[in-house]
Amino acid sequence: MKADAIKLDGASAGSVELDEAIFGLEPRADILHRVVRWQRARAQQGTHSTLGRSEVSYSTKKIYRQKGTGGARHGSKKAPIFRHGGVYKGPTPRSHEHDLPKKFRKLGLKHALSAKLKAGELVVIDTAESEGKTSALAKQVANLGWKRALVIDGAAVNEGFAQAARNIANLDVLPSMGANVYDILRSDTLVLTKAGVEALEARLK
Repeated sequence: MKADAIKLDGASAGSVELDEAIFGLEPRADILHRVVRWQRARAQQGTHSTLGRSEVSYSTKKIYRQKGTGGARHGSKKAPIFRHGGVYKGPTPRSHEHDLPKKFRKLGLKHALSAKLKAGELVVIDTAESEGKTSALAKQVANLGWKRALVIDGAAVNEGFAQAARNIANLDVLPSMGANVYDILRSDTLVLTKAGVEALEARLK
């Protein structure tokens, strides 16, 4: 399938051939959901922690006599029933990561690219190059009508473009190897350079 390409100033830059096996799939929400869930689980720090009964600081002395108080029997102020006592089965530091086959992750990326093309939110540009001026790039982005855009370049991102984009809100830039399902789906406009298209097709074949 063919897609029109443009330059950053909005002028036409010919067309580019897109691989049907990567950009022409019928998007499946279940596949995208599983890959995004895997990504977010990997990103979760898992540093949540509470103090258990053995970790809170209290005397181990029996708090009152066993019988004759008219109340329940207790041997320690560390019990979860008391204020400042230990937390029963509270969270402990752990990894939330789980396995997902590499083939499935690759399939998820194909479906994300296909979903963007089908929704009309995929733009192909000739090159992502800039002199490093944020104001000039911000003006071009505004003229093109990109709200929350993700730009995916080839093997490496142009230094000037990365520097100019660094301080523009809602404009992210990634090399082709950094392309991922979560960032693609959360963007309003996915922008691929011609080099980015070639690199993605080589990665996903």
